[in-house]
Amino acid sequence: MQYRELPDFPADFFWGGSTSAYQVEGAIDEDGKGPSVIDANNVGRADRTAYAVASDHYHRYAEDIALMAEIGFRAYRFSIAWTRIIPDGDGEINPLGVAHYHAVIDELLARGIEPIVTMYHFDLPQALAEKGGWSNRATADAFVRYAEVLYREYGDKVRWWLTINEQNMMILHGTALGVSTGDAADAKRDLYQQNHHMFLAQSRAMALCHRMLPEAKIGPAPNIAYVYPASSKPDDVVAADDWNAVRNWLYTDLAVHGRYNSLAWAYLVERGWEPTIEPGDLEDLASARPDFVAFNYYATQTVAASTGTSADLAARPGDQQMVRGEVGLYRATQNPNLPTNAFGWEIDPVGFRTTFRALWDRYRLPLLVTENGLGAFDTPEEDGSIQDDYRIDYLQRHLEQMRLAIADGVEVLGYCPWSAIDLVSTHQGAAKRYGFIYVDRGDDDLRTLARTRKKSSYWYADVIATRGRALEPAPTAEA
Repeated sequence: MQYRELPDFPADFFWGGSTSAYQVEGAIDEDGKGPSVIDANNVGRADRTAYAVASDHYHRYAEDIALMAEIGFRAYRFSIAWTRIIPDGDGEINPLGVAHYHAVIDELLARGIEPIVTMYHFDLPQALAEKGGWSNRATADAFVRYAEVLYREYGDKVRWWLTINEQNMMILHGTALGVSTGDAADAKRDLYQQNHHMFLAQSRAMALCHRMLPEAKIGPAPNIAYVYPASSKPDDVVAADDWNAVRNWLYTDLAVHGRYNSLAWAYLVERGWEPTIEPGDLEDLASARPDFVAFNYYATQTVAASTGTSADLAARPGDQQMVRGEVGLYRATQNPNLPTNAFGWEIDPVGFRTTFRALWDRYRLPLLVTENGLGAFDTPEEDGSIQDDYRIDYLQRHLEQMRLAIADGVEVLGYCPWSAIDLVSTHQGAAKRYGFIYVDRGDDDLRTLARTRKKSSYWYADVIATRGRALEPAPTAEA
């Protein structure tokens, strides 16, 4: 639908940015922090690339928050490192870790920036991993205890909470993110048992939040990549529906409705991967009742019907946004209507609007964007400036489509793109940058770690100050 006039973004809209603890903080063994699976998986790699220093946000958070305030951030979505609060995941509470996040939150509030806290962003305590990780139901109990500590400590300051970041990516790409798969002979069944335990942990943490903090808001934060059929052929349409269910709706249906998506469950049963559900589990899952749905969006995916052969397994390139088919389910295809960036990611701003509409129509809950962005090898000019017009173009086109989604009737709470400042990318280290703020370091050279605002940060400040009117093209003079 086209509109004659588009609405302004809401006055209370959460304009902000996002980071995760393990990618930005550094200080991996300071002030009592215990090792996470991220730390353990990077043993032997160059320390600087392996998150030991990252962007040194742990020590420079006040400077970074001041720059966020200068840009005009109204919100900052960040994660708390579980191993800073409880170093072994389920033992003694670390007072220095607790105090650190009090200081971060206080600094944000003093600058008028709303803290949006992610409780778990891939960095499972290594001590829990050694006890079976998410394969062990006790990890769900440990997570709920950890959540209780966070609510008790920060609940009078933090109103907005996210449970688990990109649970679907941990299942679909678990080996890249430190998720163990147990016995290789039954790895997939084990993986979906881990998935079930994460669902239990998330649901129980949501219910606990509502009991302990009745004024707070809490929701999940999956990665949603809406799936298109490669053509109008009915079999392609069915394949897209199947992959939407397995990749997307399995996670959001369970978080919102407290039940397994029926198509995704049929997929698990067909392959013998359905998890064991113990007495009381279904009641726990149904008790969650999230207040909103947060989601990370980078691109859509396009799939064709399965050939039923190994030809389905061919992957469409694109580092962490790659799509690999599955025999009997779908075949990954390139979308000829979309451009790609330097990393092979398809760029689909219109798909962003489609994703908003699909989530809104499915759940009728407010939506919060917790990641969206463009990674690039930013290079400073001779004068030290970073002219990242490519990032401005990417963000502008996505914001234009989000504004259209708001006109469509979707309730959008805010936009916190990836990332607030440069950090260590999962795939290309410090070289691949996403931030509004440049951090002077390389993979093998810490350099000065000095902060510099990029051109995109000045553009974003204007967008925030004008409630989105800066997105509109300047009027042209009449001839």
